[in-house]
Amino acid sequence: MTDQQLERTIQEIWEMFKETDRRFKETDRKFKETERFLKEKFAKTDQKFKETDQFLKEKFEETDRLLEEKFRKTDEKIAEVTTAIGDLGGKWGRFVEGLLEPAVKRLFSERGIPIERVHRRSESTRNGDRMEIDILAINGGYAVLIEAKSTLKVEDVNEHIERLKRFKEFFPEYAGHRVIGAVAGIVLEEDVDRYAYRQGLFVIGQSGETVQILNDEKFQPREW
Repeated sequence: MTDQQLERTIQEIWEMFKETDRRFKETDRKFKETERFLKEKFAKTDQKFKETDQFLKEKFEETDRLLEEKFRKTDEKIAEVTTAIGDLGGKWGRFVEGLLEPAVKRLFSERGIPIERVHRRSESTRNGDRMEIDILAINGGYAVLIEAKSTLKVEDVNEHIERLKRFKEFFPEYAGHRVIGAVAGIVLEEDVDRYAYRQGLFVIGQSGETVQILNDEKFQPREW
């Protein structure tokens, strides 16, 4: 290889190195631009995430507040309806008492228990406990305790039995009487009449425009 050829070869290699270095610098510049671009994009994205997170947080807080307000109003409505239903139940119970009271003497006279006096809402208190009898029918030998409900349920029958058990404790003036019980209702839940019958109670129900004792003629009331 001549000196001229060697010089050309070295020159070509040098040019190649310069081109390679230029390309490296260009690549590094583009890389830095890309890195700067990505950093800006990530920064903007992060800011968007933070803004979105704050927005969602505010929306969730507002939704929680609205839901809490809705639930509060719903609870108030439920309480109002519950009170109204309770008041309505009490009014229906008094209606049943009013329907039953004038028929008591006839009903029990037909069963051989002539009634002399009929009292509504008889109350007594002993040692802080209170007892109320919806209708108390009395003669010289019997005290008939009648529980009146618009809808008669098994639990009403059981509560009345407990009332019968403690009657003489609260009303000692009737200690010498034979205590018997009766339950009455416009609506009788399924089998409640049979249940009360088996417990020794008279069952009074609506029959047409009046009320009747539903027990058959062979029924013998339990005495307390």
